[in-house]
Amino acid sequence: MQQIRVCTHAGPGSEPVIRTVPWPKVGRKAALIQVGACGVCGTDLHILKGHWPKPLPWPFTLGHELGGVIVECGDEFTEDFMSKPLKVGSKVMIPPLMPCGRCYYCIHYPQTANKCLTPVYYGRYLGFDKAPHLWGGWAEYVYVDLDMLPGTKIYKLPDDMSLRLGALSEPLTSCIRAFNRATRAGGFSWGDTVVIQGSGPIGILAVAAAKEMGAGRVICVGAPEEPRLKLAREFGAEATVNIEELKSPPDRIDRVRKIVGGFGADLVMDCSGHPTAGPEGIEMLRDGGTYVEMGQFTDAGSIDTSWHRICTKDLNVLGSWGFTGNDLPLGVDMLYRTRDKYPWAKMQTIYPFTEAGVAQAVKDAMAMKTVKSTIVPWPELVE
Repeated sequence: MQQIRVCTHAGPGSEPVIRTVPWPKVGRKAALIQVGACGVCGTDLHILKGHWPKPLPWPFTLGHELGGVIVECGDEFTEDFMSKPLKVGSKVMIPPLMPCGRCYYCIHYPQTANKCLTPVYYGRYLGFDKAPHLWGGWAEYVYVDLDMLPGTKIYKLPDDMSLRLGALSEPLTSCIRAFNRATRAGGFSWGDTVVIQGSGPIGILAVAAAKEMGAGRVICVGAPEEPRLKLAREFGAEATVNIEELKSPPDRIDRVRKIVGGFGADLVMDCSGHPTAGPEGIEMLRDGGTYVEMGQFTDAGSIDTSWHRICTKDLNVLGSWGFTGNDLPLGVDMLYRTRDKYPWAKMQTIYPFTEAGVAQAVKDAMAMKTVKSTIVPWPELVE
């Protein structure tokens, strides 16, 4: 039988190792998905830096932002988790966090099922040692099995959607969910002025999401100018603030306030993942504004801060952790609807599925030489 190549890392700071595993026997409620493209997420980078706050099953396969196509499936694997029909040849994505549907949060608070107590996590909590060893997107194939992991979610993509575009659906959905958190709290409405902290992939996607969801003005704070801030403007940011040029928080706060008006922005969203973003960001807000924290997905450290500023400025402060499965249609539909409106492909720098290719994809992402390093095991699937 055909052999399958899969990438693993042995721990923080380790180099990628590509291993070979046998073609699995696909169960009656299982499927094998050929990976067309898989992004390198900021969470992957933080994990490799040792920032993940919980034990991880090293060695394991990273990668959860994937678009793929079903190449084999069992007789009872017939639809996605939202009842769309699936078959061999269907294009799909897999959300990394899959709520179980049975725990306290899933039952009592389905709107926050992202806080499921026993979720299925691809690209993180399934170790390589667990057969058939295909549990992450940095691989030629990913295996899903509803008997083995009943909480598994799989979502069908439009038949004519590019798998490169599909690989952006997971991070974009996280951004949309964060804005919807603010909307439900009364902190974001049509025409609002929005500041995005961070010009990495989440920041760029948040700029597009803000525009599509009705923001009046969008400003992006980040670095470097090439390729990130330039691309932020192409995605709709009316102005950018370069943190490599304005090196102190007071200077950046002053610049933002001059751009948006002296009282500050209606909403500031942190997409940077840097601990210092919060205290700086709330000073970019008008009194009564809303701060949304969606960038601190791993524990990058603590900082000194005065919560007096939150109180005296009368702020809404919200956290947003990933998304639930029911949020996925919003991200996929936005990508599909705007596939010719935004320069999505410019976000992605393509790397081959080799040890050197994976290592370079990670290295360039950490150095901010790319916006979204994207690993492509099968170029013919994304051309």
